[in-house]
Amino acid sequence: MNSAASGDIGALLEHARQLAQQGQGDQAEQICAQILQTQPSQVEALNFIAMRALGRGQFAQATNMLQLADLAQPNAQATLKNLAVVHAAAGDREAAEKTLQQAIEAAPEHYDLQLHLGGLQEQRGDGRAALRTYLRAITAAQNQGYWLSAASTPPALHAAVTHAMDFVHRGRQQILSAVLQPLRAQHGAAAMLRIERCLAMYLGDVPSTIADAYQKPKFLYFPDLPTRAYFASDLFPWQVELEKHTDIIRAEMQALLTEPDALEPFLGVPTPAEGDQYLRGGSQGAPAWDAFFFYRHGERQDANCARCPQTAAIIDALPIVRIREHAPEICFSVLTPGTHILPHHGVTNTRLVTHLPLIVPEDCAIRVGGEEHSWQEGRCVTFDDTFEHEAWNRSQSTRVVLILDSWNPYLTEVERIAVTDLVGAIGDFNREFSLRGG
Repeated sequence: MNSAASGDIGALLEHARQLAQQGQGDQAEQICAQILQTQPSQVEALNFIAMRALGRGQFAQATNMLQLADLAQPNAQATLKNLAVVHAAAGDREAAEKTLQQAIEAAPEHYDLQLHLGGLQEQRGDGRAALRTYLRAITAAQNQGYWLSAASTPPALHAAVTHAMDFVHRGRQQILSAVLQPLRAQHGAAAMLRIERCLAMYLGDVPSTIADAYQKPKFLYFPDLPTRAYFASDLFPWQVELEKHTDIIRAEMQALLTEPDALEPFLGVPTPAEGDQYLRGGSQGAPAWDAFFFYRHGERQDANCARCPQTAAIIDALPIVRIREHAPEICFSVLTPGTHILPHHGVTNTRLVTHLPLIVPEDCAIRVGGEEHSWQEGRCVTFDDTFEHEAWNRSQSTRVVLILDSWNPYLTEVERIAVTDLVGAIGDFNREFSLRGG
């Protein structure tokens, strides 16, 4: 086709668009039919006539026109979306979903396609598939700065986005609440009051009422627990036995530090920006916060435990928090001279952090909730790390403490079981339904 003809078609298309916007669909369709006489594979014209045919209930004609458009320009988002709409209107939801899946694979960044797919899955009664698809669409859109408010949501999608968000919220609420049902049945509503409020706060159904400005849990806040930065040692009878073994633990730690491959960065391998967010160095050199993990994200590090068998046996005998993929975190924490761990917050007040200091030079301390504490070798200190906290080693020598998790002593036994079940279920939900869930 020569350039003049191409120009003519462009002008005809623009005229058809204007007529369609003015509500003159019949005239716009006539122009698109005229275009197809000259250029049978013109995708926009094929799509327009197909959707007009759909409006008349002419499913076969609409399908044929859209298939021609897909041949002319494979995997075009608009064509595949329209084809899915036609399949759904004709009662073939399986074909509609398959077509949308094809479109999403070709253009995963178009989250409105996932929104439409979620609607089809919901219509056929597959709530879990719809929840997964809706959540992926919402997450992808919000990561790009869309669907965060009415202003960032196209008006044509507002109702569908609002519905998807409500569907996701209700689905998450039902799934997580069901995890607690056996405990409700066994122990009664009164025993579950605080964990019910905890879940409601996590879901955003009620506001989190945190009294202390220093306290900002990153993940899960449990209400109505005593609000304090440090906890008295007599709340943890097991610490007496742990402190008795300080010399044994220190000896294994000192032998370990002579091995070149013993330690790893506590924070993993952060980006420079992440590293700057957590660590600062002094005149002694670059900052380094290293660790030797006995447990990491709730998983026992068997090879490491075998390298310090006495310490591992002492740890395993303690009443530590055990939550799948979450707790305990237990390690030798090694802070090099000049390193300052900058103020930050932990994830939940349901568990506390205990330090058993092993090597403490002068001018080393921790500050929790604005209150400074100087470590004493062999004397445990326990604190709530959801309070803002920081630590530093301003000496010329290395500082080492054993870090381990323990339950907040003000949780009942039923609440500890409930927290364990709930946190595990949240992890399961995130894997199954979120983008990270694959």
